[in-house]
Amino acid sequence: MADEEWKPKILAIICNWCSYAGADLAGSARTQYPPDVRAIRIMCTGRVDPLFIMKAFADGADGVLVSGCHFGDCHYIAGNYKCAKRMFLMKSILKDLGIDDHRLRMTFVSASEGAKWAKVIEDVVKTVKDLGPSPLNQMKQ
Repeated sequence: MADEEWKPKILAIICNWCSYAGADLAGSARTQYPPDVRAIRIMCTGRVDPLFIMKAFADGADGVLVSGCHFGDCHYIAGNYKCAKRMFLMKSILKDLGIDDHRLRMTFVSASEGAKWAKVIEDVVKTVKDLGPSPLNQMKQ
C-alpha cells in the first residue's frame, strides 16, 4: 500500500444552471479530467452557506471548489455576486484557522464550457495535491 499515491478529497459545490451543465458537457464530450472531485449540485451558488465549506473541511475534505455562473449570467440575478463575497470572507477565515486559502476556490463555468470545466478540475486537483493533505485531517490522526 505504500506505493499508492495520495489522492485528495475535493468537494465541488456547483450551480445547477451553468457549472453542472458545463461538467455534464465535459462528460458527454468524453473530456478527460481527474476523478478526484465529488460534486454536489445546488440551484445557485448564492445558496452556499459558509458553514457548508467549514463542514466539508471538518469532515475530511482537502479542498473545496465552488463553481457557478459568470457574473451577469446568474439565473437568480445576483447569487454569484453574493457567493463571491462569501468566498472572499471564507478565505480570510481559513487563513486565520491556519488552513491555506488556496484549498478553497471559486470559479465561473458556463453550460457551454465543458473544456474549461476539465481545466478547472485539473488545476484544482494539482493545487490541492501540491498542498498535500489538509492540516485538519492530520490533527485527527
